[in-house]
Amino acid sequence: MFGIYLKRELGRRKKAALVIALGLALGIALVITVNSVSAGMSQAQDKVLKSLYGLGTDMTVTKARSAPTDNSSGRPNFEFDASSDDSDDKQSSDRVMTQGGQALKAALVAKVAQQEGVANAVGALTLNVTKVDGSFTQGKAQSTTGSGQSQGQGGPGGSGTSTAAPQVQGGGASFDVNSYSVAGVDVTDQTLGPLAGMEITSGKTFTASQTDAKVVVLSKSYAKENSYKVGKTLKISGTKYTIIGIATASSSESTTDVYLPLKQAQTLADAKNQVTTIYVKATDSQQIDSVKSAIQKNISGTTVTTSADLAETVSGSLSTASDLATSVGKWLSIAVLVAAFLVAALLTSSAVSRRVREFGTLKALGWPSRRVTRQVVGESMVNGLIGGALGIGLGLAAAYTVTAISPKLTAQLGSSGGGGMGGGPGGGGPGGQATQNTMEIALSAPVSPTTIALAVGLAVTGGLIAGAMGGWRASRMRPADALRSVS
Repeated sequence: MFGIYLKRELGRRKKAALVIALGLALGIALVITVNSVSAGMSQAQDKVLKSLYGLGTDMTVTKARSAPTDNSSGRPNFEFDASSDDSDDKQSSDRVMTQGGQALKAALVAKVAQQEGVANAVGALTLNVTKVDGSFTQGKAQSTTGSGQSQGQGGPGGSGTSTAAPQVQGGGASFDVNSYSVAGVDVTDQTLGPLAGMEITSGKTFTASQTDAKVVVLSKSYAKENSYKVGKTLKISGTKYTIIGIATASSSESTTDVYLPLKQAQTLADAKNQVTTIYVKATDSQQIDSVKSAIQKNISGTTVTTSADLAETVSGSLSTASDLATSVGKWLSIAVLVAAFLVAALLTSSAVSRRVREFGTLKALGWPSRRVTRQVVGESMVNGLIGGALGIGLGLAAAYTVTAISPKLTAQLGSSGGGGMGGGPGGGGPGGQATQNTMEIALSAPVSPTTIALAVGLAVTGGLIAGAMGGWRASRMRPADALRSVS
């Protein structure tokens, strides 16, 4: 009887049922859309952080760079011997400098690993190589010293070009300055650090025995820009390195151009037994703050940076959109849902009021109030489920549209020579000066099973609220109401 009556009444009131279902559907669709876009932005932020952190890293340990002394500007100096009689004397010089914070003793890696709550710790040395190619023209020029610095790292590839004019006598000179980033990695443990988030797409990665081998792995963007392939050689500061692999960041663009075994990087930078960054993985992600405090307490003079600290330095359209999604989007969803529930309840109550004769007659025929209430709640539940199905469909369509369009958002990663996470790959440039890396992230809107379950729960909740309101109104009707409506 319940099912037959329910089917008949819903068939008679299709328009009213559709209005209630659509109201709930719009609210549920907005919740799905906001949740999926927020999840996409969270994934985008994780990609940005992993590009600096490396996969699986919870925090890094660095040391702030000391201020330049002895009237040093901190800029790289290049010396060229322009004493040749040739009319066009080409010169080339590389300047290798540690990047980010001040170097730490490599022995601190083991000390950090011994701290309570630390699962693993790996050291890395980040460098910036500034290559200057110059030519002296129109006669002799005495030995000169020119200061050159790249104009930037040119995005993820990390390369940029600028020109500088050194002082010469009796002639002229021009220089091309190119800068790229280098990371010295611990080849015996590549599960943490700069190379952890990279996927080898050509060739192979380092082996544990290549701790001091003259081999390199290049980022795909840097290799493509400079036409490097596996098997070719890369010359850095007079040393030739064999390219054994090309790597692509598994989650985002790479902020490091060249990867070397740690010992080779230390040799290039004249930084024996030193690292600039210690990558740390905690035993429990819920204890990151306590691990950070323990390291800062037991290892003085270091700066410990967590992903939460680094996230605060991310700006640009990604950060702005994320803030809007988590604040405005959240409260807008709540407001629309409350309005949808209220409208559904009022419409259901109004529909019950127009059925006074019907319910009064049913009570006169012996239907108890609870049976009438159950009938109204049943109708409202069906309306709620219909609204939920429509809302899920609309929400999925909106999320698919966002993913298909994949709007580009920018993330600006502010950093300085003072260390912190910015002191890792892509961090402070020559002389530890403030730099800012800009990354472009394609936004997606993934819909998780939890979001679908939330939508179903909201549909049931909306149906129950509307049914409760309508059932309460119907339960207060008496058989006499039906007689008065007839008259």
